[in-house]
Amino acid sequence: MTGRSGRVRRLAAAVLVTLACQWAPVRAVTGPPAPAGRPPGQVVTWAASADRLGEGAAGRSYRLIVHTSVAGSDLRVRLSNAFGDRPLTLDGVRAGLRRAGAALVPGSDRPLTFRGSRAVTVPTGAAVWSDPLPGRVPAGADLAVSLHTPDAAGPATGHALAMQTSYVGQGDHTAETSGAGWTRPTGSWWYLDAVSVRPADPATRAVVVLGDSLTDGWQSTPGRDRRWPDYLARRLHAAPTAVRGVANEGMSGDKVLGDDAGTGAVHRLQRDVLSQPGARTLLLFEGVNDLKAHTGVTAADLIAGYRAIVRRAQAAGLCVVGATIGPFEGWSEWDPAAEAVRQEVNRFIRTGGAFDAVVDFDRVLRGPHEPTRLRSAFDNGDHLHLDDAGMRALAGAVDPRTLDCAR
Repeated sequence: MTGRSGRVRRLAAAVLVTLACQWAPVRAVTGPPAPAGRPPGQVVTWAASADRLGEGAAGRSYRLIVHTSVAGSDLRVRLSNAFGDRPLTLDGVRAGLRRAGAALVPGSDRPLTFRGSRAVTVPTGAAVWSDPLPGRVPAGADLAVSLHTPDAAGPATGHALAMQTSYVGQGDHTAETSGAGWTRPTGSWWYLDAVSVRPADPATRAVVVLGDSLTDGWQSTPGRDRRWPDYLARRLHAAPTAVRGVANEGMSGDKVLGDDAGTGAVHRLQRDVLSQPGARTLLLFEGVNDLKAHTGVTAADLIAGYRAIVRRAQAAGLCVVGATIGPFEGWSEWDPAAEAVRQEVNRFIRTGGAFDAVVDFDRVLRGPHEPTRLRSAFDNGDHLHLDDAGMRALAGAVDPRTLDCAR
């Protein structure tokens, strides 16, 4: 076994070096920071919904680990200051392939520029795209995006529930290949909210999943990319469809209508969905938080919210796939009134004709003998959130053909 393990390690190292060699230096251009419009020819390969994330700290570095969904060249990253109350300056931004922990594959790390400059100031409430980075990025790769903030302060923008360990260092460690300077782990992504590439096939597109903690991946195995959109990305990689990119815009606690646990789906649609490059389809899987919080939301209210999202997404040229709301009896906030609304809303999703296609997650998740409860094989124990098997089941219920409608 020792000899075989050694050969496997040598093979893995060779693959990583090969991937690293595909990256090339950046050609500098001049001008102001790139705006946050949709870069032409690009497709989103990773994304995370932005929210307020604690306080910014001066002189801090972040090495953020994200997982690509679709392969391509000319990588670009989007940096967000959506929730900041002052301009955000980043004087070092780099991207490379992660080897292990905070360490990078030697030779893979490259500086990113913003209209030719190594530094960028992101205006208050705004986001900017980097210049493209020549070289190919593989699908299913751990990408490390390293940032340094010389004078950050005030509210920071990021994604709290990453289900992935990233790394923090004091001082500028962005150019370091080793993990030595990255002394503190973080379970959040800071200032980074999207990564895009230029696929080899110009017909390639992406699906954006708009959801809550079930989509965010809560209770899936951390660090293993077992959120259901991750499983979906792996399925699409081998499926006969032009939709290959997956952007996970799940936000824990999110509602369709309310903004109390973060920006609600109706209000974050432009930033998190319609602005994503190469987006072909929106898959909407939200609503359980509106029901279980006893806010007085009726089926008519929730349906009106769905219709508003669908109208805006379709007007922007996207297909919209609606997912039914799963069961949650046994969760502390469940009651018969919320269940009645769930049933009425699910009837609308299945038969109301508002969506281009429907995926029946309720049918997948419900118990065979107790349809108001999660199937025990998928229940992580709180009767609402899913284990890895449940995440895999949701991805398996999505027909790849429904993600590429003719609109």
